[in-house]
Formats: sequence, structure tokens, C-alpha cells
Amino acid sequence: STEMMGNSELSPEVDVNTLNPLISQSVVDQLLSKYMSTLTSNIIGWLRKALETDKKDWIKETEPEADQDGYYQTTLPAIVFQMFEQNLQVAAQINEDLKTKVLLLCLQQMNSFLTRYKDEAQLYKEEHLKNRQYPQCYVQYMIAVINNCQTFKESIISLKRKYLKMEMEDALSSGHTNMDATLDIIAKEGCSSLLDEVFMDLEPHLNDLMTKKWLMGSNAVGTICVTVEDYFNDFAKIKKPYKKTMTMEAHRRVVVEYIRAIMLKRISFKNAEERKEGAERMIKEAEQFRFLFKKLAAGSGEDTEGLCDIIEAIAEVIKLTDPSLLYLEVSTLVSKYPDIRDDHIAALLTVRGDASRDMKQTIIETLDQGPSQPNPNYVPIFKEITVPTLTVPKLLK
Repeated sequence: STEMMGNSELSPEVDVNTLNPLISQSVVDQLLSKYMSTLTSNIIGWLRKALETDKKDWIKETEPEADQDGYYQTTLPAIVFQMFEQNLQVAAQINEDLKTKVLLLCLQQMNSFLTRYKDEAQLYKEEHLKNRQYPQCYVQYMIAVINNCQTFKESIISLKRKYLKMEMEDALSSGHTNMDATLDIIAKEGCSSLLDEVFMDLEPHLNDLMTKKWLMGSNAVGTICVTVEDYFNDFAKIKKPYKKTMTMEAHRRVVVEYIRAIMLKRISFKNAEERKEGAERMIKEAEQFRFLFKKLAAGSGEDTEGLCDIIEAIAEVIKLTDPSLLYLEVSTLVSKYPDIRDDHIAALLTVRGDASRDMKQTIIETLDQGPSQPNPNYVPIFKEITVPTLTVPKLLK
């Protein structure tokens, strides 16, 4: 048999071209339409079930599996794409048109599925915040969720490459961009929630900064560095593009918190000796942060220098021994970091402890008129930092 009636021995007996199709086109169309609607509801059901199964894993007391390169992952992307692949293979055997329709259906359902995946990851974080001891492997499974985003991206590309004609690519590009954007949001929110974990643990040590205890020699910054490094041992299991972003964000947040501690005016130096001691401590601690993030960002090509320079520039203002040069030093700071506001300068001068009210006023007023030439690579950092104002109850005390 070559498809039964096409056997060459039958050709003298019958002309196949004169025969009508066994099944009329209308019946074929009906069958294909029914096939597509059944497949749609099946895929929706399968995806829902796959996500439910994955969520059960998130609360396990054992770490997720790692791929051959040591990155945490769950089986969700593999299950989803195996299911798509099987249905596409069936469709490809029927005809080209059906194969394209099934691929479009898979990608469309994938789009809706990713929105649900995003919501579930958010709920997972919220549940964890109610009791941070639970689930036991929260950090590891959140890392797996982040890594799955990268796997989903790669799988979508390979599926399209395998089953889609080149001329269809453009028609689908907007849907693909949407999925990529959703996956990036899931990963970004995941990274952000992991950094929230780190900073919740750092809070007591951040509260020690710029206090009398800090000036007397507390090891708050040493503890901060050890804690961050400890978390990043786990974060090494995050795939590269997301890990790089996360390291940069952690670096930035540490520096923001440190500057915020200065702006909280918890300490006001009493004399030149204290100012020198405090400033030197700040410069030393900026160096500790620089060393830590250089180590964490090794090989990622991140420029880790600029952020800690801000702490050192602030230290220079505090260290200055001749108050008459204060305006000059502050104006250098403002020209480098143009998002510094008047209240930041006022807070800084309060911490210095030797600037009179009139002097503060003069410096701030003169600065307002000066030009600034910001570094084109500078990403504003002071605009994230609010300076607390004295409330009436505090004044009454």
C-alpha cells in the first residue's frame, strides 16, 4: 500500500484522480473545528493542573532540584513544553495549517498562563511574609521561579523556531514581546522579594549605623557584609542575567540605606576629633562595601566603583576641619550628585555639628544659584532618601 489506492499495481484498473474524497470538506472542517475546541479546553486544564502541582512543590521541606549547571529549577517548564510539543507533533502530521493553528493556540494559552503564574508567585511571597519561618525552602523555591522565567523564554523561542514558518514570525512578535515582558516582571518581582528578605535581616544592624554605639566601634557594617554574602551563596543558584541585576540592586540598596542612616541625624558630632573619627569610619566602611560587591559581581562586568564614592564624598564634607571651606566642599558634592536637595544638605550639616543656622541658610541659598554638571552615568540616589522633619511631639519632649 502506498496509502492503499495509490498502489502502482492498481493504476491500470482505476484513475484515482477521478474519485471524490472519502470525507467531504465540510465534514473535515467540522472535525478540525471540534478538535481545536477540545484541544483548547484540554490545554487550559493541563496548564492549570501543572501550576497546581508546581505550587505543592513550593512548600516542600526539601530544596528544589538543580539543572546540570547547578541552577535551581522546578519541572514546570519541561512539563508545559512537553505537552505543547506532543500536540504540535500530532497537528504536523495532519497538515501545515493545523500545525500553525495549534502553535498559535499554545502561545495564546501560554500568555494567559504566565499572568496566573505571576499572581501565584506574588501570593507565595505574601503568605511567606505572614510567617517568615515558613515555607522552609522559600528562598530556594523563589530562585527556582526566577530561573523558570529564563527557561520559559528559551523554550518559547525554540518552539517557534521548530514549528513556525519564517513569514509568520512578524505576525506573532507582539505576543512574544508580551510574554517576555511578563516573564521579566515575574523574575524582577522574585529578585526584589529575595532582597526584601535580606534587608529584613539587616534592619537591626542598619539601625545601629550613625549612632553613638556605631562611633564607639560597633561592627554593624561587618555583620551587614557577612549577611549579604551569606545570602548570595544561595543566590549563586540564580541564572546569570537575573543574578547580575540582583547584585547591582543589592549594592544600590546597601548604599541607599547607609546614606539614609546619615540623613536620619541620629548623631551630631561634638568636635573636630569626633568628625574626623566618624568620617574615617565612613570611608573605611565604604571600602568594605566596595570589596564585598566587587567579589559578588566578579565576572558580570558590573561597574561597582561609583556607588561607594558617594559615601566617601559625604565623609569628606564631615571631615573638613576649616568651616570656611564648607561651602566649597558642599558645592562639589552637589555638582556631582545633582539630585541632592536642600534638606539633605541641612541634615548633613546637622550631623557635622558645628554649622550655625545662619551658616546653613547661607550655604543652601548660595548653592541654589550655582550650575551643576552631573556625570552622564549617574543614576539619582538621593531622590529615594527622605529626610525626617521634626514633629511637634518631639519638640515638646
